[in-house]
Amino acid sequence: MNALSFDGYRLRAPEPEDLELMYTMENDTTLWSVGNTLLPYSRYTLRQYLEQSRQDLFTEHQARFVITLADGEAAGMIDLADFDPLNSRAEVCIGLLGRHRGKGIASEALQLLCEYAFKKLHLHQLYVYVPQWNNESIALFEKKGFEKSALLRHWQRSENGYNDVYLMQKIAE
Repeated sequence: MNALSFDGYRLRAPEPEDLELMYTMENDTTLWSVGNTLLPYSRYTLRQYLEQSRQDLFTEHQARFVITLADGEAAGMIDLADFDPLNSRAEVCIGLLGRHRGKGIASEALQLLCEYAFKKLHLHQLYVYVPQWNNESIALFEKKGFEKSALLRHWQRSENGYNDVYLMQKIAE
């Protein structure tokens, strides 16, 4: 096993061919409720990102990975975001295309990302913000060793008011 593949799953850097995947995911309004997206992204903006990104965690403070299956099909994306080199931590963000949800793919991708972050990047901590109502995501992160550290009250605005959000953390062993 290398740092970014296991049992047919692979995390790889985004390629120009991933423009439609990114466009679909960034504009999936069902995912907006668990993040901070307010406006759709244009293909032009995403194309510029793909062309200009150096995939350098220290420069861009983020690293994006495409989650691929054994046959090479892209199933979604997983990111390290808000990288903080001083405190050696980063936020985890993950999203799958609808047809790939509920198949264990997110679990495998998260395992790969954690191993990479802790063993190769030597990060001390990974964290994630999960809305209190998102039981599937809470279960996913708990399964991979993340613990609820705080309940952030009225942290995220939604159509129905404000939602409480868990801050979940995983500390390197």
